[in-house]
Amino acid sequence: MTSRRWFHANIGGAEAERLLLSKSQHGGFLARPSKSRPGGFTLSVRRHDEVTHIKIQNTGDYYDLYGGEKFATLAELVQHYTGQRGGLLRERGGAPVELWHPLSCQDPTSERWYHGHLSGKEAEKLLMQKGRPGSFLVRESQSKPGDFVLSVLTQQLDRADRQARVTHVTIHFHPDGKYDVGGGERFDTLGDLVECYRKNPLVERSGTVVHLQQPLKTTRISATSIERRVRELSEAMDASEKAKQGFWEEFEMLQQQECRLLYPRKEGQRLENKPKNRYKNILPFDTTRVILRDVEDSTPGADYINANYIRSDPEEKPGHGPGKVYIATQGCLPTTVAAFWAMVHQENTRVIVMTTREVERGRNKCFRYWPELHGSQEYGRLRVCNVAEHQAQGYCVRELQVWRADQEESPRTVQHCQYFSWPDHGVPAEPTGVLGFLDEVNRAQSSMPGAGPMVVHCSAGIGRTGTIIVIDILVDVIRRQGLDCDIDVPKTIQHVRRQRSGMVQTEAQYKFVYLALQRYIRGEQLRLREQREPPEKRDSLKVGASPADPGCRPGPAPSRAPAATPEASGHVYENLLRLGP
Repeated sequence: MTSRRWFHANIGGAEAERLLLSKSQHGGFLARPSKSRPGGFTLSVRRHDEVTHIKIQNTGDYYDLYGGEKFATLAELVQHYTGQRGGLLRERGGAPVELWHPLSCQDPTSERWYHGHLSGKEAEKLLMQKGRPGSFLVRESQSKPGDFVLSVLTQQLDRADRQARVTHVTIHFHPDGKYDVGGGERFDTLGDLVECYRKNPLVERSGTVVHLQQPLKTTRISATSIERRVRELSEAMDASEKAKQGFWEEFEMLQQQECRLLYPRKEGQRLENKPKNRYKNILPFDTTRVILRDVEDSTPGADYINANYIRSDPEEKPGHGPGKVYIATQGCLPTTVAAFWAMVHQENTRVIVMTTREVERGRNKCFRYWPELHGSQEYGRLRVCNVAEHQAQGYCVRELQVWRADQEESPRTVQHCQYFSWPDHGVPAEPTGVLGFLDEVNRAQSSMPGAGPMVVHCSAGIGRTGTIIVIDILVDVIRRQGLDCDIDVPKTIQHVRRQRSGMVQTEAQYKFVYLALQRYIRGEQLRLREQREPPEKRDSLKVGASPADPGCRPGPAPSRAPAATPEASGHVYENLLRLGP
């Protein structure tokens, strides 16, 4: 859980019920300060058409549910109980209390120096890597929910080494809605407080002057604010035309971090493996490379293929969470086709995504590794049969049957989805076609329970491949968590680049990720508006994408919410819940 916007600092039980019943669905939840027990908190959870309130104890040493597991922070407690099917939480009678959909509150400011849920160590790392003396950001306080922290990179001029360090200043949020830094002037907004101390530096007890000179801008946004962020990034160069801004600036900052992501690539550099690489300098990281297992040990390099696993959540164990797994690889060479099919068979891959033609502008991009329609061919130990082809607008879906020719096994169905409409040295003019294509791909993947990682490739396996994977990861986050979730395009790209070098190659591809997300979110917003409108008014809604648009296929619909009801004491639980089996 990368955001803690489920914490609502200034609401009571009745308002929590109103919000959950009008804006959430079964499994929706939020946390808030306890009105009856100062220092404590309450977890409010929607369960069908009712809201359950669970008391959270803050002893000063730990957080717990008046018994059971103990946690250092409120965020860790909520994260522990979130997303557990069947519910780790149960009523006294045994009925599960499931936490699935965090209901986010509005950020206290739209200023990009506000980073939301960021730990002190993460803030220090960010400021030391990307900032310079005077860089600052504001984040949520982890130790005191409801408060905030101003983190500033300072330079101690009294030290010989002039070593930079990070100073953390607590910002108190008071019940009357005012902010201060522990005395002195109080402010109506975080923005007012920051602006005041940018003009009038803070002074530490040690005498060190803390200057707020330049904000370290966050790249995290709420999905619903995508329009504003795209508009900000789309602004043209400034009047002097000496410095580029917007997408270019954000992408360049990402590029500057690339040097920190250079992991060993020794296997691809081995003499016996060099001919297997389409491009001599585009090699898989050893840490995440796909290793072919059923090979001749006596043959040097037999286990090598230029391919990496890409996990949407690298900390998640495969099969133990909602995260997705991909294999990013290069386009086949004539000499690597057998290894490619060996990988597909080994990984139980059922969907292959190809985002290039075999030849573009007279250049070979990928060797054809499948037979003609109704044809059959052996590649190494595997036989592949092309059973059917379906042509759609901009892409083709082939149904292939794959099996080991030397073993008695049933053929496996593999869907081969080839996207034709991606121009060489550019990006599609608009993202609807790509979104529709990805929808087809994901329906194919979900139609085959137990399917292994989706294989995605272009020619080098980094540019279009990375763009497609990043779009799919973020769209999947929005589908699972709803439009209230946080997304972070640069952070997602950086995390994918830790698993395969160079993913998302150009500023145009970077911008295309944003535009695809914008288009998808517009379609989802329209779908939700239409659900809430009476049938006779739906025909008048013509803004944005229609649900029939293949790029905006609706996900599961939230249930309609009844009118809010007063908080009922019968649904307030204290000590109520114990750990399920």
